Amino acid sequence: MRHDGSVSEPAVQPVTDSLDLVALETERHVAASGWDQNPRLFALVASADLLEREPHLRAGASLEDVLPGALTAIEQEGLPPTSDLESMLARIAWPESVLGAALAVERIIVPPDAEHDLPAGKDQAVDALAAHPDRRDVRLLVAVHRDGRATCLLRQRDHDRDDRVARGENIAPGLVHALRMTFED
Repeated sequence: MRHDGSVSEPAVQPVTDSLDLVALETERHVAASGWDQNPRLFALVASADLLEREPHLRAGASLEDVLPGALTAIEQEGLPPTSDLESMLARIAWPESVLGAALAVERIIVPPDAEHDLPAGKDQAVDALAAHPDRRDVRLLVAVHRDGRATCLLRQRDHDRDDRVARGENIAPGLVHALRMTFED
């Protein structure tokens, strides 16, 4: 609060962490394709190493791409369809050149009381939740680094703007854990 009693807007802190930067860039890339997407998985590699191996990419590199520690996301196409994402992630192992991974996945969230009186069958329960009048469609982007850092981004379909994406470390702890496990031996 200011001395005159008025409330000021909180200062926006610039994003400088390499994992946060690549997560934001990757989330915007995914968002550009709209909603109702299948899960998308990305390997995170050192931008300097990528530009050294692929010099033709230098022409399109941004200032952030050439900063020390910068990361670049490389989409892993051809993910098999699955209803058990954690199980699919458990079968993934990355080579040493991959420093991190990011996963974009859409989910339906409902108020906690919506889970009462759900049908017993999984498919019927999913249908009931999808039809709930208070449901919210969200997209999560979870990014982890080999060094243990993690960041999560959450975009709501109802507020589908880049400046309305929430960011935090513990938005999706189960997905963070599952993605981290892809780096365990």
